[in-house]
Amino acid sequence: MFTPTELLDINTLLTPENKIVILTHYNPDGDAIGSSLGLKHYLKAKGIFAEVIVPNDFPKFLKWMPESKKVIIAEYKRKLASDMIAAADVIFCLDFNSPSRIGLLGDWLVKAQGKKILIDHHQQPEKFDFVYSDTVIPATSQMIYHFIEALNDEKLVNQDMAECLYTGIMTDTGGFRFRSTSATTHRIIAHLIENGADPAMITSNTWDTNTVSRLHLLALVLGRIEVVNDGKVAVLSLTRNELKEFGFQKGDTEGFVNYGLSIAGVKMSAFFMEDLYEDFIKISFRSKDDVDVNQFSRKYFSGGGHINAAGGKSMDSLAGTIENFKKKVEEENL
Repeated sequence: MFTPTELLDINTLLTPENKIVILTHYNPDGDAIGSSLGLKHYLKAKGIFAEVIVPNDFPKFLKWMPESKKVIIAEYKRKLASDMIAAADVIFCLDFNSPSRIGLLGDWLVKAQGKKILIDHHQQPEKFDFVYSDTVIPATSQMIYHFIEALNDEKLVNQDMAECLYTGIMTDTGGFRFRSTSATTHRIIAHLIENGADPAMITSNTWDTNTVSRLHLLALVLGRIEVVNDGKVAVLSLTRNELKEFGFQKGDTEGFVNYGLSIAGVKMSAFFMEDLYEDFIKISFRSKDDVDVNQFSRKYFSGGGHINAAGGKSMDSLAGTIENFKKKVEEENL
């Protein structure tokens, strides 16, 4: 958490007169949008206006959250986003550890004169004016709750705030099943439910709103899932042509990598997907127990993240990337 002195300094910045923006990472997920909107609703409850800006669009299954339609998507409103960041007195940076993680917003953030406040749970954060970094906490949305708590404002938690933070925590803990989920996480979830978060509604809106394209792609992926390295590693993949054939929409492949971990004996799952527009391979890694996919991704695939959840990329072909991956897991004896 921020030090007591830092909290006092931050609190003095949180005034209706100051222009405040909230930024999150490229390809925003449930925790990115949940933490950003949760913070926006908290500031609103204090009588403070803030705008959420994201680098690019986010999945439809997250657009049910209160005020999600008001999120400024920089790839569609480039000048507006740039001007707002440049004019901001305070810039909250949520769920990313470096300006390089926020796409076209990165250069604007670096040049901006406003005070930059980082709240994030990824490893190796870069320098910001104020830094609250904790890699043990499973979701940035939980860190937003702790931030509210540190300012003695738990009484301000309302239904809109609760729904957004619940969604962020739920999605980044894989439905509360990842090892990083703690007793503290569950106590916070209980408080969010007491203040209006409806678990059944949130789960239905977020995870039970499949598109036909998603189900077709999932069937394709599961139909050819491969298990290697003595049954310890699962490999899933999709080509660009397959994405096009089934009418891929943003968010359709969310969570595909987790299916590999459901196989008995598998300790690591990797999902490889050709980017729809550019020549690179997007990679998602998930693992169990002490298998560190963060270090593995940093070492071999220009990525990173958490011990049990990370991402990476490859400029090789899909076949070449998968072949290289298989060699590396064998060398590492994962």
